[in-house]
Amino acid sequence: MPSVATAPPLIDPPFGCLPLGELLRRYENVGEPLACQPLAQGLLNRGYRLTTTHGTYFLKHHLDGDRESIARQHRVTRRLQALGVPVVSAVRDTEGGTVAVVGGHCYALHPWVDGRHRTGAQLTPAASWQLGSLLGVVHTCLEQVMKPVPDRLGHSGTDTGPHDGGRAGAYASAYPADTFALIDELLALVRRRTPGDGFDSLAEHRLLERRTLLERNAHHRPPPGAETPTGWVHGDFHPLNVLYRGTDPAAIVDWDRLAVQPRAEEAVRAAAIFFVRPSGELDLVKVRAYARAYRLTTGADAGELAAAVHRVWWERLNDFWILRWRYQLNDRRADPQFPAVSALAVWWTRSYEEVCEAFAG
Repeated sequence: MPSVATAPPLIDPPFGCLPLGELLRRYENVGEPLACQPLAQGLLNRGYRLTTTHGTYFLKHHLDGDRESIARQHRVTRRLQALGVPVVSAVRDTEGGTVAVVGGHCYALHPWVDGRHRTGAQLTPAASWQLGSLLGVVHTCLEQVMKPVPDRLGHSGTDTGPHDGGRAGAYASAYPADTFALIDELLALVRRRTPGDGFDSLAEHRLLERRTLLERNAHHRPPPGAETPTGWVHGDFHPLNVLYRGTDPAAIVDWDRLAVQPRAEEAVRAAAIFFVRPSGELDLVKVRAYARAYRLTTGADAGELAAAVHRVWWERLNDFWILRWRYQLNDRRADPQFPAVSALAVWWTRSYEEVCEAFAG
């Protein structure tokens, strides 16, 4: 029987087409491939658990982004790691780089982190406080390692509407007229499906319901200048991008959306993902602990969080990304998220004051 060192690679098809030999030759002391299994989680990139004769790695195939932007993310995480933020730096190749371009595709190799994802339902109020503090540390440390943001308001000062030629602000909120047009388009696509299924029935119900909510709340669209202070943010902070070892965060992963955005809005968006219940309600006890820790860590005041809540609520009220994936792109990977996400927009509208108090009280 061959030894582990000489056993043939157990590369599961169709993943045997990965250029593993050429990739691994770029690195020192990573060994020869033994197994490469795709990871089921993740929507925007492809990830693999790669086992070699020298250990286990996370191999990331970047479907988006160019070599330089990915390398910049790697430089940022290395600086954050030096400040004590739980991140995992990419492995350097023999030339000191961290992005391998093979066949026109970008790949990166990371040490494997043994850990698990935890949803908000698995977090106690104390762990929710810890999570809010962690995101606050991410934002404050990014401020240290990145170049200063020149325009903290991040908008042009004009917001004259979607159809009159005015230059909308960089973070302008959705226009109801555009959303009504999208609802009509999606309704037509839903009703064209015959016979429809249970998802189609729920989609039609939510689209009609949301149109009514927007008609009643169109006057609450955030005005120009309502944006909260901007800064560098992770850009995709949610349960699948935070790994825990025991009760402690072990690694924040997937920095592909690193960008300048209104910072407090990332805190609100993350809470709306972590702490949403299957019924579409937020666990406000945990949200309150999380938000207070975030404010304490970053120095953000209640007014900033309240403004962020309002803008993210409006964003959710106008957002149909899951339905666009399903009906416009024929991509159903996000379908399981739709019941809770669509119910959240309705519940949030009805419980607006309670949500604001939980974040800003």
